Amino acid sequence: MLISTRDVNKKVTASEAIVKGISEDGGLFVMDKLPVISPEEITAMSKMNYIDRAVLVLSRLLPDFKEEDVRYCVENAYKGKFEDDDPAPLVKIDEGLYILELWHGPTNAFKDMALTMLPYLLKTAKKNLGIDEKTLILVATSGDTGKAALEGFKNVEGTDIVVFYPKDGVSDMQELQMVTTDGDNTHVIAIEGNFDDAQTAVKSIFNNSEYAKIIKEKGMHFSSANSINWGRLAPQVVYYFSAYADMLESGEIKLGDKVDFCVPCGNFGNILAGHYARLMGLPVRKFICASNINNILTDFFQNGEYDVNRHFYKTMSPSMDILISSNLERLLFEISGRNDKLVKERMEELKKRGVYKLTYQEKKELEKEFYANFADEDETADTINNFFMEYDYPLDPHTAVAVAVYSEYDAEEIVPTVIVSTASPYKFAADVVDSINGKLYDSAFKAAKALENLSALPMPESLKKLKNLPILHKTVCSKDRAFDAVLDAID
Repeated sequence: MLISTRDVNKKVTASEAIVKGISEDGGLFVMDKLPVISPEEITAMSKMNYIDRAVLVLSRLLPDFKEEDVRYCVENAYKGKFEDDDPAPLVKIDEGLYILELWHGPTNAFKDMALTMLPYLLKTAKKNLGIDEKTLILVATSGDTGKAALEGFKNVEGTDIVVFYPKDGVSDMQELQMVTTDGDNTHVIAIEGNFDDAQTAVKSIFNNSEYAKIIKEKGMHFSSANSINWGRLAPQVVYYFSAYADMLESGEIKLGDKVDFCVPCGNFGNILAGHYARLMGLPVRKFICASNINNILTDFFQNGEYDVNRHFYKTMSPSMDILISSNLERLLFEISGRNDKLVKERMEELKKRGVYKLTYQEKKELEKEFYANFADEDETADTINNFFMEYDYPLDPHTAVAVAVYSEYDAEEIVPTVIVSTASPYKFAADVVDSINGKLYDSAFKAAKALENLSALPMPESLKKLKNLPILHKTVCSKDRAFDAVLDAID
């Protein structure tokens, strides 16, 4: 069963959690008891392909799903949709340093790892619950989630999807990916403001009973494709086990050896999935939480205070331009001893005053498991340049933030480290090329061509074709008119 972070007495099945997306009390769903993956099973995973690894892990995280239904979801998500049918290749860069490339899917970002699967999880969950009414998916995106969700749910029977993104708050390539999306059930809306405004707008819709009633009268119910949805988070746990299994198989480590993972962080879902993998038995020493200059998470881990009352920066790593990290609530739930009342109080405090504090004991517990730091724009650009010169490997700005933070991490003991790479450099080609050779281009496609000439990495076909696609979505609204915009879209 799953429970709410704000009320442990509110119990639901995994199917219900996926269909609902978020608890009625505003809390996020977590498992009442996390399963354990044994050392023997981790060893067995080293001989499996990615699909079989995913079936093993997800069968534990979706306890009311039959194993054959899990396999149906996994195979439909991954077969034929990722380069070389390898969704999460682990690339050795140097001795003890690896990059986990999570951007070989249909939209060239790590969000594909879960969002190619979520439509099948939702379909199976609705079948398990005997639900026939249409699902209205609402998504707030800082760049990559939007296109991955649109692509995943495009023309999926029984669903409509509305994506909100911050106008002028994503890269040109990210925006083009979204606004050119076809499909009978896809809707894209630009919000005046930043990602937090888009996310707040979506949450306010979810938490409004009147809005839910209006949608129900239209024969629909709300759900989410953001990582607040358990069906988004669960598939991300898999690739942490998979990376470890790959290192086992190649002989780089022995079973039980601990490794570090360095993760670029914004909404905290990616690194939280890794934390759950650790709680399930994966041998991890530290998770390195890497932020850009919007370094609220760095302050949280270093000082024990979460304070959104600060300046917001637009950066070359826009998917990390976030001040309200939704998935942090799940971590708060775990480190507080699963104290739902305390979590609820803190979330109310965050809403009212924009700040809450950890206890001394909680902060010390976090320090054992996490290290956090940030890289500013100059450090990110220098890292892209230096890494390319040393390894002939183009980093996207988000991954570069992670590499920059890792390079400053002074560990007492060196262990194998995996940098979690979240996007193709071609999605941010202008900034990547500018960082490497100082040349500025007036279009994303000219920059992409320059990057192709510089590197041995070919431009993905899915991005090449964007140049000639028509703009299909042009709606812009304020966050206060978000629900009106939803109604206009679905009508």
